[in-house]
Amino acid sequence: MAIFNRIVQRIGDGHVTLAWQRPPAPPAAQGPAAPAAAPQARAAPSVEAYCRSRSYSAPNNAAGVAPALAGYRPVAEGDLLPAGTVEAGGARAGFLRIARFDPHSSAALCAEAVRALNLPLDRPCDEQCEARLVTEAYRRLGLVMQERLAALRAAGATALVVDLTGNGGGSEWAEAAARMLSRRPLRSARLGFVRGPHWERLWRETAAELRAAARGAVPADRARLLGWAAQAEAAEAEARRRCPPTGDPACPWLGRAGFATGLVGEAPAGAFEGRDWGVDVFTPAQHTYRDGAWDGPVIVLVDQETASAAEQFAALLQDNRAAIVLGARTAGLGCGHSWGGTPTRLPNSGATLTVPDCARFRADGSNEVRGIVPDRLLAWRANDGRALRARMLEAALPEAIARARLLYRRRR
Repeated sequence: MAIFNRIVQRIGDGHVTLAWQRPPAPPAAQGPAAPAAAPQARAAPSVEAYCRSRSYSAPNNAAGVAPALAGYRPVAEGDLLPAGTVEAGGARAGFLRIARFDPHSSAALCAEAVRALNLPLDRPCDEQCEARLVTEAYRRLGLVMQERLAALRAAGATALVVDLTGNGGGSEWAEAAARMLSRRPLRSARLGFVRGPHWERLWRETAAELRAAARGAVPADRARLLGWAAQAEAAEAEARRRCPPTGDPACPWLGRAGFATGLVGEAPAGAFEGRDWGVDVFTPAQHTYRDGAWDGPVIVLVDQETASAAEQFAALLQDNRAAIVLGARTAGLGCGHSWGGTPTRLPNSGATLTVPDCARFRADGSNEVRGIVPDRLLAWRANDGRALRARMLEAALPEAIARARLLYRRRR
């Protein structure tokens, strides 16, 4: 156990886990039976306790680097997308902190969603209840981000810095959030997947859902749906192929199909509004967002602990030349698990091993697990304090803003 635990720790990827079986508890000592206590009614938990029981809580690094900058003026505080401004290089930069791409990083967001849905606190929250709660939380998260961007613009910010330092990832909401920072459409990364039964099933189910939707669709949608269904069936055939993990060029171990966002890699916000099948071809369609909610220069701040969905966000903006990336090379965790992943039970120990089952390939063809290399490097170390990081950032910020402005003008 110690050896395998060290291997997992050395890999350093939160997507790789090894869960050991717990030994059975020793039988309790038998004594004289105690008289049965009278059942007592349990009081309903508070909204805050209800949310904590569902893992909604603020991350430890919620504040980010910005509050340590000289002259920082908060625009919005708290654990949910804090924002503020700083004067740098003759410009006012707006800082938006995203500590995690997941509504579970805010207990306050959960509380608002619970109250809006009028969920009963004294009853168990089943699968349908959990789905309603997280859907409403995501909707509110997107609206809050749009509000923060508008508030920064109203505060006079002419350039935006999105602080992703220490952001360990989250969910595919990263794709929707990135699209709020660009008026022009962003093209998502190409998808690679591990061949085998898991992805066979995913592609087969996608094709079946699209063909079912096509039967009741208008002619224009029917043609598109049947075309995407054919793509999903071709991807299923690729997933069915068995290739050696030794790197045979004629049969690569990873199959390729579609994009990180599904069968469609680029679409304007609202393109699939009112279509239940939209999320089957373009995953950002499940979220509330508006393209170009921020229209201006963008800088993405990263470090060695920026990982997973946070790397997806940074890579998407960098590859589409929609932002300058500033900081240290990211963790290189890349894509993780899709729809429950592929947990494997080891037959001798009974331990459960999970490893990534997908990959994201960037515009230059490289795998995102190499990490996102910033356009402008900062000499940050993983154990640097926030004050030291802030001093280094202050020195680099004027140049980064100038480069982001130039990139923005060219992109327009």
